[in-house]
Amino acid sequence: MYAIILSIMLPIFQFTIMNLLHSKFIFIFVLLVIMLGIGTTGYMIIEDMNFIDALYMTVITLATVGFKEVKELGPSGKIFTIFLILGGFGVFTYTLTTGARIIIEGEIKEVFKKRKMKKKIEELSGHYIVCGYGRMGSIIVKELMASNVKVVVIEKNKSNLPESDIFIYVEGDATNDEILKNAGIEKADGLITVLPSDAENLYVVLSARELNPNLLIVARAINKEAEHKLKRAGANKVVSPYFIGGLKIAHTVLRPNVVDFLEFATRSEYLEIQIEEVEVSPQSSLVGKTIAQTEIGRDIGVIIVGIKRVDGTMQFNPNSQTLIQERDILIVIGQTEKLLILEKIVKG
Repeated sequence: MYAIILSIMLPIFQFTIMNLLHSKFIFIFVLLVIMLGIGTTGYMIIEDMNFIDALYMTVITLATVGFKEVKELGPSGKIFTIFLILGGFGVFTYTLTTGARIIIEGEIKEVFKKRKMKKKIEELSGHYIVCGYGRMGSIIVKELMASNVKVVVIEKNKSNLPESDIFIYVEGDATNDEILKNAGIEKADGLITVLPSDAENLYVVLSARELNPNLLIVARAINKEAEHKLKRAGANKVVSPYFIGGLKIAHTVLRPNVVDFLEFATRSEYLEIQIEEVEVSPQSSLVGKTIAQTEIGRDIGVIIVGIKRVDGTMQFNPNSQTLIQERDILIVIGQTEKLLILEKIVKG
C-alpha cells in the first residue's frame, strides 16, 4: 500500500522540485500541498475515511495540535500516522518558518532599499525627473543615463521598473506634490512627463511649475489640442509623438539617407559621431572671435552647424566670419572625444 502511494507521489514530487525550485514561495506551497495529499490519500485508503475526515486527520497530525481523532485508528493507520508525523512535521515546520522568513526578509529588504533610495535622492541636485516608465519613458531614461545625466524616475507601477543599483526611482503617483518633492523636484534642473494621458501630464506640469519656477519642463501631448494647454500650464517644450512619428515615416520614404544619418548621430548606441549643443561661457577664449579665427574645424575636427543666440534666434549653417558671443549655444557635430575637447574650451 505504501509502495503504491510513494510510486504515485514521488514522480510528482521530483517534477515539482525541478521545475519550481526557482521560486521559494511556490516551492514551499507545493511541498505542503504534496504532504497534505499524501496524508489525505493514505487515510482514505488505509482507514476508509471520507475526504474531509482524512484531510482533517492529516492537518492535525502534521501540525501536532493534539485534537481528537476522527475515529479509532487501526494498526496500519497508526503506523502510517507515525511515518506521517516523522516525515511531515519537519516539512510542515520548514514551510511555515521559510514562508515567514521570506516575508520578513522581503519587508526588511524593501524598507532598507527605500531608505537607501531616499538618501541617494537627498544627495542629488541638478538632476532630471522622468514621470512614467513606460515604453517612451524607458527610452528617455536610457538616453539620459547614456549621457551621464542624473535621473530619478517616478512610476506608479513598481513592476515596470528594472532591478538595478544605479537606477533611482520613487514609487507613486507623479500628480501628487509629495511624490514630486520626494523625487527632489526643488533641486532638479528638469522634468519630463510622459504619463498615459494628457490630463495627468497637465496636472504634473502645473504642480512642477509651482514647486520649482526655474525648472525645465518637457511634456508629452497625445492630442494636438493639448499642446497649447500644456504650454500655458508651464511646459517649456511639448512633444507630440504621433506628429513626430508621422514626420519621420514620411522623411524615411522621401529622404532615407538623411534619416539614417540623423539617427546615427543622435542615438546613444552610436558613439562614433554625435550631435551636441555646448554653451559658450563668458570666460571662454572663443568669445569675440569668428568661426574662422577659432579654427575649431581644423584643430579639433568638429563642425558648427548652428548657433542659438541669447535672444532665442537660431542661425543655421553659420559662415566662417560669424562672430561667437558669450552665452551662445553652439550646435556641433563630430566624434565623441573631440566634442569633449570642445566642451572644455567653451567653458574656459
